[in-house]
Amino acid sequence: MDNIEEYISSGILELYVYGALDEKESREVSEALEQNPQLKKEVEEIERSLQQLSAGVAPHNPASLLKEIRRKLSKNDVKTIPPERKTPWPSYIGWAASILLFVGLFFMIKENNELREQLNSEQIKNTRIEQQIVDAREDAENAKNLLAAIRSREISRISLQGQKAAPKAFATVYWNKEENKAFIDAKELPPPPRGKVYQVWSLKLNPLTPTSIGLLENFQSDENKIFSLENPNESEAFGITLEPEGGSKSPSMDQLYVLGTVASNP
Repeated sequence: MDNIEEYISSGILELYVYGALDEKESREVSEALEQNPQLKKEVEEIERSLQQLSAGVAPHNPASLLKEIRRKLSKNDVKTIPPERKTPWPSYIGWAASILLFVGLFFMIKENNELREQLNSEQIKNTRIEQQIVDAREDAENAKNLLAAIRSREISRISLQGQKAAPKAFATVYWNKEENKAFIDAKELPPPPRGKVYQVWSLKLNPLTPTSIGLLENFQSDENKIFSLENPNESEAFGITLEPEGGSKSPSMDQLYVLGTVASNP
């Protein structure tokens, strides 16, 4: 081989180490290595540089490492490059380093996004748990207040029996005259059909005078089915009818579900 330095600078040894040569070219390089110790040493130097590069995907000083590899692989001046050869090895190293940097940044961004999504998910989960705790405390407080209200000595308990529209229905009114509060226990009422709502009436019996004291809204979502309504009336009876959504000005008597008189309270 007449010009070893030109052979080294052509980049064929790097392609050989990288496994990018075809079988014929690879065999020719192997034969040249056996015949020339300088070429063999150069290949060992290239392999060592590649190992350093692969071991330093995230090096402490990547610019310094790349500079050292370029220095080792470009230590001989290139005067002429055969036109049939490809870009010299330092250019390959530059591209390899760029690709490694790009891949590293891609995975870093991907991991950061996944971490951010995980943190957001955890924050949402924690917010839900906190809300559940708040709701549980509010429910417990409401239940405590409700028990205190219906156990009060001033409370009147009125049983409302099922009528023709719903013979098996049943409800209870806990009426506190002092506080003008009526607690309606509607757990034994069937769920109202879509577009319908239960309406509670305070009744004067002679003459029969109904006064609406409110609707049992959100019936389906209320687990306890206990509703608190204002009742400032001198009630002699209570009734509950099924009305169109939004309520009615007067009760639909054919949709009277339950009825009970205050006088019948034991």
